Amino acid sequence: MSVTSRLARTKQQIRGDWSRPRLSVTISNAHVYAQIIDDRVGHTLAFSSSSAAGITGSMTEKAQWVGSDIAQKAREAGVSQIIFDRRSRKFHGRVAALAQAAREHGLEF
Repeated sequence: MSVTSRLARTKQQIRGDWSRPRLSVTISNAHVYAQIIDDRVGHTLAFSSSSAAGITGSMTEKAQWVGSDIAQKAREAGVSQIIFDRRSRKFHGRVAALAQAAREHGLEF
């Protein structure tokens, strides 16, 4: 399965709103980024990245840190339930580590 077809399929199904905003995950070669977005108004409610925090270590450790940090920022913004948007990535490895850390720190999805 190609990346573009996986991206198109997930993009059709995922849409966040005020009751369940979307947690969008982006992973580059060096850093992990996550943001919680209310798609109805197009606002970012919370943002976390390994580059802004200067986290070092493996990419999986960075993903775990970003997952716990975004969960804490989501609680501060009053968000407890989200829709997980992994974009074109498989739910495996770094993406799964971020999701597990977010769940352990209180986000429901």
